[in-house]
Amino acid sequence: MTDRTFSILKPDATARNLTGKINAVIEEAGLRIVAQRRIRMSRAQAEKFYEVHSERPFYGELVDFMTSGPVVVQVLKGEGAVARYREVMGATNPAQAADGTIRKLFAVSMGENSVHGSDSDENARIEIAQFFDEADIVG
Repeated sequence: MTDRTFSILKPDATARNLTGKINAVIEEAGLRIVAQRRIRMSRAQAEKFYEVHSERPFYGELVDFMTSGPVVVQVLKGEGAVARYREVMGATNPAQAADGTIRKLFAVSMGENSVHGSDSDENARIEIAQFFDEADIVG
């Protein structure tokens, strides 16, 4: 079975019309986009999605940012999808991200770092289920 991971193109990326460019980097890395939807994340969705960070000082700011504009939620498929996408995204801090990674190419700052990706297979399943039904995923 080929692995899946979850991706979000964040408001800073969609505001700069980078969906196509980021998708090209994802696909060039050997990952397939098997589901994709542009949405406006509600406050409730963002709070639930990031509840793991609810005790952290940046939680409120993160929720505000993620609800500030449209995002693109995606399911990516490929061999070792979680690890592969984390590699393709680059370090959270774009200044430390490797050349050619999404964050090195497109991130504005550590907060506005263009993309989210699941950090484990288990979290990928949980995150995908928050935004997609199995019937939405093609391929």
